[in-house]
Amino acid sequence: MAIVKPFQAYRYSANAGDPAQLVTQPYDKISPSMRERYLAASPYNLVRIILGEPGEGDSAADNIYTRAAQYFDDWMRQGILTQDVRAGFYAYFQDFKVPDSGERLTRKGFIGLGKVEDYSAGVVFRHEQTLSGPKKDRLEVLRHTRAHFGQIFMLYPDREGLVDCELDDASQGAAVMDFADEYGARHRLWSITGEARVAHIQALMTPMKLLIADGHHRYETALDYRNENPNDPAAQFVMMTFVNMYSPGVKILATHRVLRNLDSFDPAHLLAKATGAWSVKRFASLVDLKRTLSVEEPKNVRIGVVTASEAYLLARPRKTGELDVPVLHEEILGGWLGIDEAAVREEKFIRYVRGIDAAAAEVRGGEAQVAFLLDPTPIDDMARVAFAGGVMPQKSTDFYPKLLSGVAIYRL
Repeated sequence: MAIVKPFQAYRYSANAGDPAQLVTQPYDKISPSMRERYLAASPYNLVRIILGEPGEGDSAADNIYTRAAQYFDDWMRQGILTQDVRAGFYAYFQDFKVPDSGERLTRKGFIGLGKVEDYSAGVVFRHEQTLSGPKKDRLEVLRHTRAHFGQIFMLYPDREGLVDCELDDASQGAAVMDFADEYGARHRLWSITGEARVAHIQALMTPMKLLIADGHHRYETALDYRNENPNDPAAQFVMMTFVNMYSPGVKILATHRVLRNLDSFDPAHLLAKATGAWSVKRFASLVDLKRTLSVEEPKNVRIGVVTASEAYLLARPRKTGELDVPVLHEEILGGWLGIDEAAVREEKFIRYVRGIDAAAAEVRGGEAQVAFLLDPTPIDDMARVAFAGGVMPQKSTDFYPKLLSGVAIYRL
């Protein structure tokens, strides 16, 4: 049983300025150059709290985590962040253009609190493994601020779209937040405070299984914090955005693999490994390979290969239940190139890149030796693996666009 409830969010007030200059991409998507840009955008940009700058004189009493807590306290006291008067859910719509295809979509969800559940309870499911480093960092932010600044991206299966109908009705009035981010995605927010509608959404969500799309590290951080604070009722919940996995606006992009630092890499030796059921097709140009990949072939495993001067497509018939990312990692990276799981976890040779052109540019520009291009993982396949208790390799999915941090804040 999924337990979701409304809450009184803290949000940026009008005194803080333009929301586009205040909120950020999720912490794990913020590069050093992005952090610099966020810091310059506004003295109240959330990056100061969720990913502060370390200083040479940092100590146990003065560090990125203590400063984060001080910024949070100061901004609440100054009225930069204010708490909504009434508890509610928040309809959160994102209008965006899909990279590569240019298709325009709207993803609809709502922000609320979800009960933190152990995976063994069979309510919340993961589809990826996590690393210990990011969880330690996020736990320190949570311990010092006692607040969640970003939402866990949760999918739920609602083929009839009953919750989406409620969100459509709730979004008829003026939005309480409406702006575009640095990637051109438009973010709109509406408060849902009517008791009847809130209760109806809660009832519709009760039988749902919840699948983490993005935010595995933050969810497991919330689990750790709950276990540290078993007598704190507020620690039993974490802020989530709930999205119907069967909504038209749910888009999974492929995350391509770009490899570098390989010893004596030879494309001819790689392609020679494609024997048996594997076929190899050479393309005259990257454009031709992209055109072929744009047409779905669910019966085949397909992996594009871009070298410094050429483009190929590896393909073979798909075995029952087989997914492209594990095939790439186990059969090609592990079997053909000898890259073991430890090297993958440490990202010793691999960089993960969104967009075919971006991945190819790294190879053609000499920054990498080869790019492996993937088809997106179908949502039903991801759900099938996760609901059966399985996990996929890291970066198997890329949900676009990301949920922004700072749109709503849950203070414990």
